This record gives sequence, structure tokens and C-alpha cells, in this order.
Amino acid sequence: MLRSVKAIVALIASMLISACDSNDSTSNVEDISTVEWTLVTSWPKGFPGLGEAPEHFAEKVNILSRGRLQIKVYGAGELVPSFDVFNAVSKGTAQMGHSAAYYWQKKIPASPFFASIPFGMTAQEMNAWLHYGGGLELWQELYAPFGVVPLAGGNTGAQMGGWFNKKITTIDDLYGLKMRLPGFGADVLKRAGGIPVSLPGGELFTALETGAIDATEWVGPYNDLAFGLHNAAKYYYYPGWHEPGTNLEFLINKDALQALPVDLREVIKVAARAVSQDMLDEYTFKNVQALDILLNEHDVPLKVFPDDVLLRLKQLTNELLVEKSDSDPTLKKVYDSYYRFLIDVRQYGRFTENADVNID
Repeated sequence: MLRSVKAIVALIASMLISACDSNDSTSNVEDISTVEWTLVTSWPKGFPGLGEAPEHFAEKVNILSRGRLQIKVYGAGELVPSFDVFNAVSKGTAQMGHSAAYYWQKKIPASPFFASIPFGMTAQEMNAWLHYGGGLELWQELYAPFGVVPLAGGNTGAQMGGWFNKKITTIDDLYGLKMRLPGFGADVLKRAGGIPVSLPGGELFTALETGAIDATEWVGPYNDLAFGLHNAAKYYYYPGWHEPGTNLEFLINKDALQALPVDLREVIKVAARAVSQDMLDEYTFKNVQALDILLNEHDVPLKVFPDDVLLRLKQLTNELLVEKSDSDPTLKKVYDSYYRFLIDVRQYGRFTENADVNID
């Protein structure tokens, strides 16, 4: 009888081991299956900072997913034009994109708040609002009707005022000025009498050199030096009133995201957050180096916008945003959240980050 009991126990144990082996085998098959995604960007392939960030993202996703999610990155124009990234992700032509939210202003009027607005948040302030102040939820709500899920995709920090082929001494000098400028900054320039022009980064040098435009902003010293804009314009202006902290975005097709297992969805979120912070760190460091090269090796004339010009631009910005929020309930919802936090964080900054900023 004891032998029979032992035999039965052995049989049951054998069956359990076989079942576990079978489950492990199935699990392993699922683990090693590969999902391949396409990511399109608004930047030239491999361009410093902007173009490298999505490449770093793809590398991190590959490592963290153990090769289960592989993402191939395409630069601007390789699969879709710079300004068609959102549409490509929305339609499912590509599962992901990397771009800037203010490019979709005509389609989504409130979108510039999630890139940068004139005299708005710095990079750190933007990150705090997005991830803890309800900004990300508003952003995702804004893109939901298009089947797109946004995540923060980096920040260039405060930008420069731009490259000009004429001096800006009064607000009247902006009248008739043709300048490449995106987002709400373009609307403000238009109110000041200027002529905003929409151009992708790869076309800026030629447009400036040939006189098709009189001025352009791009990002900051790191990227401006890479494009050689100092060879096409006379003056480099600051501050970047139009973009005090420009947030980039990862765009994800909602259906593609939901089709992934939970762990891979988390991998995407973690990788995006890591790359987002890394981009800001890189720009802060390399902008310092690049500005030194522009000033001391290329003798670039660095000029500051006069106070009265900045004051007028700020007045025009306030008028613009109030008008837009009064006429668009969705934009007002974002505007109210954005400015409520901006007021609070600036008040806090008076006693902390900004308390000693002007002490030599």
C-alpha cells in the first residue's frame, strides 16, 4: 500500500513538473516574440540633440524589453515630412513619432501649451506641471480624439531670441520682418506687424542666406552652431521670449499601445521619461560650450532685445491668450491650469531658485 501511495505521489509530481515546463515554454515563446514599430520624427536623421533623442529612446526600449519591442527611427522626410508626423501616428502609418506640439496648432489650438508659449514656463516648471500638476492628463485628453497618446519627449531648455539680419532697437523694427517662428510666438509676431513663416529646420540656412526670410529662431547655440546659422545672419539675439523652455513630445498610436502587454507599455513610459530628462541635461551642457564657440571663435555679435520691445511683446502675448481662451473652452481649460501653476511656481521661485540669480 505504501508503494502505491509513493507511486501516486510520484505520478502527480511528474504531471506538475510537466505542466510547469509547458507553462514555462509558453512563457518563453511569448517573451522572445518581437514587436516591430516605426518612429517618425520632425528632425533630420541623427541631428544633435533633437534627432538623437528618439534614437536613444529606441535603444533603451530594446534593452529594457530584452529585444521584444524593437523601434526603427526615421528622420524628417524619410517616410513622412516634418510637419506630417502627427497625422502619420494618428492614422497608424507609424506607431510613434517625435516632434513638438505647437506644430499642430491649426488642428489643435491648445497644443502650443505643451511645447512652449511666449513668456511661459521654464523646462523644470513644465516638467513639474506635466507630471504632477495635471498637465499630462490635459495633454492626453486633448490628443485622445485623434487616437494619439502623448508623452514628454525632452526639453531644450530656454532658447535664444534668434538670428537677424537687421538690428532690433524698437518694436517698429519688427514691422514687415519675415521670420521663421512657430506656435503662439508666430501669432504675437504677427500682431507686432511681422510676417511669421513656417519652415522645417533643414530649410532654415538656405532661406536665411538667400533672403527668403529676414530672421529665424531655431533652438539654441548647440543646434544653431550645427546648422551654421552664424554664417547666414549678422546678429544673434536673446532672450528667447517666445520659447523659455521648449518641451518635445513622443506621440504614440493608441491602438498600437493598447495592443502591447502591460510590461512593454511601462517600458515605453520609463524610457520616455529617462530620455526626456537626459535631453535637458545634454542641452544645458552643450549650449554652454556652443555659445562660447560662437562668441569667441566666430565673433558672433550677441545682442539683447531692448526692454521696451520685450514689454510690448509680453503685452501682446497676454492679449492673445486671453482672446483665445475666451473663444475656446478647451483652450481655456488648459490655459487656466497652466497659468495657475505658473503663478504659484514663480512665487515659490522668488524665495528659492531665483532668489540669488542676479547676485554677482
